[in-house]
This record gives sequence, structure tokens and C-alpha cells, in this order.
Amino acid sequence: MALDSSGEQPEQQQQQQQRPRAPSSKTRDARLKLRRTPNEEHEPENYEDLPLDFSPALFSSLERYLPEKVLNSTRIEKARFMSELLESYSPASELNRIQRHREYRQRILPSYQRLHGDIYTLDPASFFVPSFLDAVSHSSEERFRSMVVPSAPGIYTFDMLQPRFCEMLLAEVEHMEKWVYDSRSTIMRPNTMNRFGVVLDDFGFESMLQKLVDDFISPISQFLFPEVCGTGLDSHHGFIVEYGKDRDTDLGFHVDDSEVSLNVCLGKQFSGGELYFRGVRCDHHVNSESGENENYDYSHVPGRAILHRGRHRHGAKATTSGHRVNLILWCRSSTFREMKSYQSDFSSWCGGCKVDRQNRRQASVKATMELLKRRTAEKTLVELSSTPPAD
Repeated sequence: MALDSSGEQPEQQQQQQQRPRAPSSKTRDARLKLRRTPNEEHEPENYEDLPLDFSPALFSSLERYLPEKVLNSTRIEKARFMSELLESYSPASELNRIQRHREYRQRILPSYQRLHGDIYTLDPASFFVPSFLDAVSHSSEERFRSMVVPSAPGIYTFDMLQPRFCEMLLAEVEHMEKWVYDSRSTIMRPNTMNRFGVVLDDFGFESMLQKLVDDFISPISQFLFPEVCGTGLDSHHGFIVEYGKDRDTDLGFHVDDSEVSLNVCLGKQFSGGELYFRGVRCDHHVNSESGENENYDYSHVPGRAILHRGRHRHGAKATTSGHRVNLILWCRSSTFREMKSYQSDFSSWCGGCKVDRQNRRQASVKATMELLKRRTAEKTLVELSSTPPAD
């Protein structure tokens, strides 16, 4: 075994021999927490060549938040530390899913022959409508807000995809499903609620969709949802859902596993299928009642996007006729998820926390008023008792 001058294995040989697995939880917990603010002067490493369980872009984004002791260690050690950190927020079922997906993807990618290879690389000019491209290219809050329509509190809609791109992506999805059938392969569905559709990342769209998040969705979201984006959206889960006859009909009330969700209708002809929203909630208040001003229904239009917080409770009404296909992008922020673990109040975005805070303030004001009344009454009694009786 070759060693470098320090007596350690060269990094290249280390990464070939093992996946960057983290030390035990006790070890990581003893080595400080993430920094509350990023080290802007630090240039993150590239993790594309390492066999990781999570997106390499996520590791590069998270690296600036590492404690100094870890930040100055080798790339492998940093990857180990961040891997455990990310795994600590993933239940066993999610880690098993990641492992199954890795094996599943390794079977698909060498065998699947793409129908439209040019849509696997992001080409903004041919993918997006001019209004969307113009707003994002200038990267100004004024341009973003002129593009989006604030349809309801925390819900924004805008024209996004060109018809030709929608047609090509629909054709690619049909081609995927035909390949799965002809090859007698199994297909992993997008989530536990949708019985139809495909995970685009499994068929080679991961890099394209991550660039879409990095260059377009994250900048917009940092203006619209700064309280849940951390330093940016650094990973995603991209998939297609299908509704209609012989497919899913509706979708139950739920929240997404994301900080920000992008939902774009691709087509085709259909009736019904409206989304209904019922307020943003943290884990503690997810089942609380919604207020009248939190109720909003949205009708899909091909090529038009709707952007909302992942914690915005919603569902889909029945698609009564035709065939509806949507592109869904769950966008996640590792820094927000880490920092959230240190918080207990989310009144900046959770409707339930806002109500609790208002109730606490009202109770405090009421208690203060009662105290003042008692003191005034006590003062009056003292004054009366000290006043000599009239002759």
C-alpha cells in the first residue's frame, strides 16, 4: 500500500477503496456544530468524482458551513462529516430508498436509449419562454416580481416552459415507460402517494435539473422565500406525475419533502385536477385548522409554473377527464434543515406558530392589564384607609 510523505494513503486511493462513510454520531456531535454563517472566503471542493449517497452539489454548498476543524481536514474527511450530517436527517427508510435507487439507476443508465438527447442538457433559450428568461437573467428582485403573479400568500405563478420543450419531455416520458415495459424492467415511482410517473433523475436528468435549480429556481426562491432557503437550494428530487383514466385520479392532502416546490403542467388535454392549498405549517402544526384567508385553488395551464413552500399544505382534486402530466421539482436546502434543528419558533413562515405567538402576546397584555387593575385597586384601598374620617 503506497503512502504519501505524511504516512497516510493518497486521497485518490482512499476514495477508490471506500465510500466516504461518516464516523459515529457521538464522534460528529463532539466536533462542533455547523457555523451559523458561511465562510465566504473559503472555496469549496468539487465532489463529483466521489461515490456519494447525496448530490455532490449539496456537499459543495454545505462545505462553507463546516466548523474550522473539519474545514481544514482532507476532502475525504469533509465528505465523511457531511455524509453523516445529511444521513442524520434521513430516516432509515429514506436511506434504504437511496441505496435501492443507486442500484436501480446503475441498471437503467447503461441500457436506456434516449429519444431526445438534447433535452438532457439545460438550454435556457429553447426551454424557457422569453419573459422567464429575461427576468432571471437580470437577477434583480424587481424583475422577478414583475414576472411572477402572487396568486395567494406564499404562492406564485408564472409562464415558464415553451410548448416545444413540453412536447419533447412528454414524448421522452412515454419513451421511458415503453422501454420499461419492453425490457420487462421495474420502475420506481416518484413517492409513496403517486402510483404513476417516473423519477427523471433515474433516467439521466439529474445534472440538468440541478443546474435548473442552481441557476434559476434558487435565485428566484431566495427573493420570494428567504426564510426557508438558507444560502440557497442545493439539492432536488425531480419527477413526473400523471393523472387521468387508468392513472392516478387525485392526490391527498399533504406537505412536500422540500423547502420550495416547483410544479409545471406539461399537458395534455384534461379537465379538473385543480390544486388546493390550505396554509403553511411546521411539523408541530401540520394538522391544525386553516384560516379562511389560507384557502386557495389553482387551475393548471400547460407551460405555466406554480412555486410554493414545501410546507404549504396542498392536494390535487380529481382529474375528471383526459390526461394530465406535470413536472415536479422538490428543491431542498441542507443549511436550512441543519439550522431548523436549533429552532422552536417558525412564526416567520408557519401559520400555526404565528397564531401561537399572537395568543401569547394577547395573554401577556391581558395579564398586564389585570395586574395594573389590581395595583390600582390596592392603591385606592390604601388611600381610603389612610384618609381620616370626617367630623
